[in-house]
Parts: sequence; C-alpha cells; structure tokens
Amino acid sequence: MPRITAVRREANRARIVAAARRCFSRDGFHQTSMPDIAAEAGLSVGASYRYFASKEEIILEIAGDAFRAIFDPVERLADRSDDITVADLVAAAVEPVSGDVIVGRAGAVIPVDESLRCAVQAWGELLRREDLRQQANAGFEHVRQRIAEALRNGQQAGSVSAELDPDRTARVVMALLHGFVLQRTAFGLDDPAGFTNDVRVILSNARLFTNGSRSADPPAPEAATRAAATRGSAQD
Repeated sequence: MPRITAVRREANRARIVAAARRCFSRDGFHQTSMPDIAAEAGLSVGASYRYFASKEEIILEIAGDAFRAIFDPVERLADRSDDITVADLVAAAVEPVSGDVIVGRAGAVIPVDESLRCAVQAWGELLRREDLRQQANAGFEHVRQRIAEALRNGQQAGSVSAELDPDRTARVVMALLHGFVLQRTAFGLDDPAGFTNDVRVILSNARLFTNGSRSADPPAPEAATRAAATRGSAQD
C-alpha cells in the first residue's frame, strides 16, 4: 500500500477540520460525533482518528484559527508601531473578522460565522476540560502580554495615558474583543465598522485612554446655572 505524502496528509487534515467546523457550527459540539465529522469529510472514521484523537482536539484547532485571525493583527500592529492607542488595538483585531471570510493556516478560506460560532462553543469546553483551559490560557497570556507591551510603548510615545496600568488595560482590551466575538456570534452585532468607530469615540471622549489628560472638568456651578436658564428660555 503506497504511503500518503505529506501534502496529501495535510490536505486530509484540513478536510477534516473544515468538515468539523461545518458540523459544529450547524449542529453544535455535543451533538456532533467523530463519525458525523468523518461522513461530512467523506473519509472513514478510522482515517479521522489517525489525525485527531478526539473532537476536543479538533475544536481547539478551529478556535485557534479564529483567535489567530483576531489577535495576530494586534501583534503585527504592536511590532510596527510605537504610538498606538487602545482604539487602534481594538480596530486591528475587529477588522479581519468584519467580512464574510478569513484566511486560516495554509491559506484556507474560512467562513467567519462558522469560525466564530465554533470559537464561542470552545469557551464552554474550557470549563469542562482543565487541559484545554491550560492551553487556551497560555495563548491568552501570550497575547495579553504583547498588548501590555504595546501599551507601554504607547505610554512612552505619549499616545497612551501614563495613568493606566498596561497589564490591567490589556485585560480591558481583551474583554472588548471577547465581547465583540460573543455579540457578533449570538447577539446580533452586524456592524463591525460601527462598533470600531464607537470604540474610538468612547475612548476619545474618555481621553484617559488616548492621551495623558483626564476628561474635561465638569462645568462650574455658575456655568451650569446659566446653561439651565438658557434651556428654560428656549422652552418658553
């Protein structure tokens, strides 16, 4: 029996992952079996197990593709720019998943909706499997540290407030991005560009995130009284 070439082996692996992504997205992780994945891929069940020992291994790879699409651009931005802002980091992450497809490893074209649906399902598995949680946490910490480093560079360049703690702020950025993924997938967020723009507006108005000064001081009592009187005259 001829040996499978490395190219064919990689093609089979990608075929299984794509089939699993469709199954997980359509039917859910727990409603999908390895035989279901093999049938979707057009391969034997035994062939599927030669590449992956379990469904958990497959969904971890699928989730990895999704989060790489989001966080790799953040790392690239951090590498090439010192004067970035919190909003820049959010925009860099959201843009790749704003369309219909992303490009995965080996140039595979992946539907965004399928990818993000699987990523959200993978979060649930982290609560059940400590080994998966540890792997995911290692990836999370790597990205968080890179974002914190970028924020420190921004502080030195004056684009990020010196009053912010980079490590804690990196978690804020991660929370914004995880929230975006969840809303994009489950809660009807269908305007990623608007989301990014609103993040910029909110952070710009807060000012603490974008430069070294706090929000403008509230108006003095006399100014507030004059403004109220003006509003009352306009209503009369």
